[in-house]
Amino acid sequence: MSTQSSVLSSLRPMSLCVDAAGAIVSVGPTTRKVLGDIVGTPLFDMLDVSRPKGIGTLSALRAQSGAKLHVRARSAPETPMVAQIAMDEAGGMVIDFGFGIGVAEAVRRHGLTAADFSATDLTLEILFLIEAQQAAMAASRKLNRRLHVARLAAETEATTDGLTGLANRRAADLALRTLEAGETPFSLVHVDLDFFKQVNDRFGHRAGDIVLQDVARDLTEAVRPGDLAARIGGDEFLLVFPGLADADQLIRLCERLIGRIERERRMNDRIYAISASAGIALWHGGSDVSTEDLMGQADRALYASKAAGRGRVILAEPRCQPPPDVSPKAPGNFADGS
Repeated sequence: MSTQSSVLSSLRPMSLCVDAAGAIVSVGPTTRKVLGDIVGTPLFDMLDVSRPKGIGTLSALRAQSGAKLHVRARSAPETPMVAQIAMDEAGGMVIDFGFGIGVAEAVRRHGLTAADFSATDLTLEILFLIEAQQAAMAASRKLNRRLHVARLAAETEATTDGLTGLANRRAADLALRTLEAGETPFSLVHVDLDFFKQVNDRFGHRAGDIVLQDVARDLTEAVRPGDLAARIGGDEFLLVFPGLADADQLIRLCERLIGRIERERRMNDRIYAISASAGIALWHGGSDVSTEDLMGQADRALYASKAAGRGRVILAEPRCQPPPDVSPKAPGNFADGS
């Protein structure tokens, strides 16, 4: 290698020299690392000029001296490069390469380090800034995800009953306000447990909590995806059914639910039974709905079902009110188990 080529390779390690006939006569160390040992190869057997178009001869290439070219080497087609040409006194040329916007990928693909660039080349500093920015953005995205998860957890906690896992009164109020703003039919079912106080008095509050959790599972299984099951008081629950205002269907659902709640249970070798009463209020759609009025209707229907004997459901419509001579159900069935 001549002294001139040695100096060029030191100052511009991504360069190569071409003689007047178009053969590659020397290659800088970084060029060799990327393109391989191409000394002696005719330039146009190794290099394609993609922009400007139509450059396929030495005379056309010489005419671009000092201009920026977009090139691709056939030995490394996955690494697009930019190039600049300078003519020498003997009719040959020096071509200096760069990676342009693909520098980060080229550095990774070819395993380049600081030693592969000239001391005045800002490539590595730019890469450092890019990586620092990417690291900062990754940290920011991670923090945002954590904040999003924390916010969702806080929102879930704020609208969830801690004992049963059902929605709480706040969640029920939010759901009802949303329905109130629309015109879609919906229904409310107010459910209250019968004889629950006897469970607390006889077996303790921990037993009462277990009963509430068990009933919550019954309610969850009774509703559809998109419906709401909420605990709104000690042993009071609210079911909200968007898009459903079919009285017969709701009555059948409540009867099945009450039957499930009334199944025999065992606590500390004692058999006991609870029941539930329910009141239904319907909205058939349209404007000017008042969920407060509907809640009042469901409450009155619930109290009517308790007054009529408990363990039953009543629809908040005159045609569905029970006859006055309905005999009440027996109170909670407690007996020692054997």
